[in-house]
Amino acid sequence: MSEYQVKQNSITIGEGVSFTGTINAPGTATVNGQVSGNLTADDLYVGKQGQVSGVIRAREIAVHGKLNKDIVCQEHVMIHSTGTVSGTLEYSEMEIMRGGQFHGVMKQKT
Repeated sequence: MSEYQVKQNSITIGEGVSFTGTINAPGTATVNGQVSGNLTADDLYVGKQGQVSGVIRAREIAVHGKLNKDIVCQEHVMIHSTGTVSGTLEYSEMEIMRGGQFHGVMKQKT
């Protein structure tokens, strides 16, 4: 997700908000708070204060905060300089900016 754009059928979890459960967003899921559970979205944007933990599936993912557990990214994942991803990550394309961190197991889709 090179440029952040909000699509129709999108959801935003604001800073200070905690959500536990399942989210299915056909558009963009923007997380600036905390999400625990299953999250499926076309695009996932995790802000600097955002934390997502659970089973995560998205076409494109941009991480400025924390993303944990089982992650499947169909196209492109970008870990920004403040971002941390840990767990199992399955991806097609990946970029990690200087300062960005990954801990766990990576598997590139072919």
